[in-house]
Amino acid sequence: MIELDDACPLAHVLAARLRDAREELTRRWLERIAQRANLPPNEVFPTEDLLDHVPLLFDGIADFMENPAREVAGDAPVVGKAMELGALRHEQGFGEYELLKEYEIFGGILFAFLVRTAAEIDEPCDKGELLVCAHRLFRAVALIQQASVIHFLQLAREQVAEREDRLRTFNRAVTHEFKNQIGAARGAIEVLAVPGLPDAERGRLLEVVDRNVASMARALENLVELSQIDPLTGDAAARRRERLVPLASAVREAVRQLRDAASAAGVTVRVAQLPAVPVSAAPVELAVTNFVSNAIKYRDPAAEAPWVEVRAWTVADPPEVVVEVADNGLGVPADRREQLFRRGFRAHTDTVTGVEGTGLGLSIVKDAAEAVGGRVWAEFPDRGGSRFAVALPARRAVDGHPR
Repeated sequence: MIELDDACPLAHVLAARLRDAREELTRRWLERIAQRANLPPNEVFPTEDLLDHVPLLFDGIADFMENPAREVAGDAPVVGKAMELGALRHEQGFGEYELLKEYEIFGGILFAFLVRTAAEIDEPCDKGELLVCAHRLFRAVALIQQASVIHFLQLAREQVAEREDRLRTFNRAVTHEFKNQIGAARGAIEVLAVPGLPDAERGRLLEVVDRNVASMARALENLVELSQIDPLTGDAAARRRERLVPLASAVREAVRQLRDAASAAGVTVRVAQLPAVPVSAAPVELAVTNFVSNAIKYRDPAAEAPWVEVRAWTVADPPEVVVEVADNGLGVPADRREQLFRRGFRAHTDTVTGVEGTGLGLSIVKDAAEAVGGRVWAEFPDRGGSRFAVALPARRAVDGHPR
């Protein structure tokens, strides 16, 4: 590596000027990133703590310019801030190219500063010294960028691995469900071939075939639709391909699929009057099916009249459609509520037996809702029972609708 004499006046003056200008350079970097990423400046560095410590990056570069023995990669605070920035950009959904572009902007601002400062100062130096200062600056930026990108890619790999594991488990659950539905339909078809079957029985079996085939077809439509939306980017083109249906139609379809299960469990399923708004079919049907199914599974055996009710209303600011499923069931123990939407979590494994499930349902609902810009939550009234809700962006302006 090319080196300067430690007494080089140019390197010391540039480092001092860089420290003095660090607040201004941070502001300029923030503005450039905000313009390029189309983010408000308060989201580029969303906490005061992070923004206040970004100048540490400039201090680390200044120290390295003055004394290359102080390797940037060995400066824990500087490396820590670079890794923190990589984690933030991963959380915000930046891509690798965007992160690299951010450091291209960072380097450009620093080199422009170097050029201006070198032209202003009167310290004697030759061309070689100026080039070596520029090389130190380049190396420092490269090392900081490396720390951010490596941490960003590590988090991305972990996320991909987690999503692949979730997908494998989900595929097993879907395959199991499809096998059951195919088996029911084939069994009904075999009985239909028996000669002399009464008309009433024939009609019932045809309904079994129709219900299971229709359920599989709808599930496949929803899976295809959900697969077209990237939960990290909320791809706008994919959103335009969403299957929009009236809210009442999506809710009725979800409830229809669970009619037999509710009847067998002695649970009454009610649907309140719903606002006439279009919704994305897949996340609504997925959420209502999961919420109602859980309410049936975890009904309160001590309740004289178990019930589930689907409700909905609209919110004007921001424009949202909220769908809620309420019940008078077992609820969820207070110490387990924080884990509700985590992958693989089941709230009643210790107290309720004979209930099949993978613990993926609520986490998949959460992913599906967030993929289209929505959110999910749960509430537990003091009088008992549960209320699970999903809020999705309204597809057109809506008037407020009181609960």
